[in-house]
Amino acid sequence: MQQKIVLIGGPGTGKTSVINELVKRGCFCMPEISREVTLEAKKKGIDQLFLTEPLLFSKLLLQGREKQFLEASKSNEDLVFFDRGIPDVHAYMDFFKTEYPATFFEKSNLYKYSKIFHFSPWEDIHTTDNERYESFEETIEIDRFLMKSYTDLGYCIINVPFGSLKERTDFVINSLACDL
Repeated sequence: MQQKIVLIGGPGTGKTSVINELVKRGCFCMPEISREVTLEAKKKGIDQLFLTEPLLFSKLLLQGREKQFLEASKSNEDLVFFDRGIPDVHAYMDFFKTEYPATFFEKSNLYKYSKIFHFSPWEDIHTTDNERYESFEETIEIDRFLMKSYTDLGYCIINVPFGSLKERTDFVINSLACDL
């Protein structure tokens, strides 16, 4: 049975670095798509789609993450890693106090993941750029909403300890070893 593994956490917590390391190690991974959505909007002249049209941005993210989930399900891979999952979408909407359709939550209940690995806010590695503009304080608050969204859906969350990229990636892999 295929395992779908999600890496969650606020912005700048090291998820994508670990995903990239997993790819280097030959793992099948689905990348974070929010940067792609943001860059597509910039091509159309919208500087920060999430800030100007958060509901549209979130609908595009939801569609993209649902597509990733379905693509993973069609693959022959036993193990698929996701850089963020579907529940992240409504967690962010809750953080920004933006109303959204019930389908956001319904999709989170429809598409279930096997395991959730959480990356806590870590000030030593937190950075901002043109697509990641959240301050460290905002990252802490977003992280609370992410944890709530996943625990409300009944997920057991595995916390990834701070450490080097190798240590963190090894932790994820070793935590799955008994399941393989």
